Amino acid sequence: MVILTEAVAVAGGVMRVAALRHAGVPRRAIEQAVAARVLLRPRNGWVALPEADPALMAAARAGVVLTCLTQAERLGLWVFDDGAVHVAADPHRHIGEVREGTRVHWARPLVPRHPDVLVDRVENALAAVVSCQPHERALAVWESALRHGHVTREAVRLLPLSTAARSLLEACSVHSDSGLETFIPVRLRFLRLPIRQQVWLGGHRVDFLIGDRLVLQVDGGHHVGAQRRSDIAHDARLMLLGFHVIRLDYVQIMTRWAEVHDVIVLAVAQGLHRAA
Repeated sequence: MVILTEAVAVAGGVMRVAALRHAGVPRRAIEQAVAARVLLRPRNGWVALPEADPALMAAARAGVVLTCLTQAERLGLWVFDDGAVHVAADPHRHIGEVREGTRVHWARPLVPRHPDVLVDRVENALAAVVSCQPHERALAVWESALRHGHVTREAVRLLPLSTAARSLLEACSVHSDSGLETFIPVRLRFLRLPIRQQVWLGGHRVDFLIGDRLVLQVDGGHHVGAQRRSDIAHDARLMLLGFHVIRLDYVQIMTRWAEVHDVIVLAVAQGLHRAA
């Protein structure tokens, strides 16, 4: 029985009975493990360890796979949590009951799904994001996937992408250090000014340089303590060099952008982006 539970653990804690049988585990041993509550049966044809990931258990129970933002977050990608659990299902098969707040994606996957899996490939998750999320949020997820090396631009181009997905891929920047930085060029494109990312100024890189002199710095959660003091010192050096610095944080970018917009357009109107 130890070998049986180890096999299920290696599979992520939830496993198809067919996969166990293919690995040589006798059906009787599986049934004995279920009877002894060593394994649970979330759905006919599936078994799970009692301590298995609840999300995987729910996916097995419903006959779906985790995808879109849910899978992107599990992979460590930057996502804006919309409060839903995103799953994918075969459009030609019936699924079990899903809990409230679940969003089911019925589209055909870019990469075929093996019946043993409960989590989608990153390529399929990204394709779901395109059709599910607003442009700038989807772009942030795609750039995060490229930045973390989960996919390459060259390999994704070879897939049968939708027109929207192909357009999003071409819009992806290689310079954004975080999802927050993805939003800035998209939202400021209307200014029709040069907006450069990761420019070396005053001994450090700055997140954005608008025109010649207007610097935008995006502060993530790590901008505290020693990092914060270093940022303040760098801001002072930049101002002594004739640059104008605007610092933004998560809340400002994601929930108070109208205020940020007003500050930036006023700075541009005053010519703070121009060299003296």
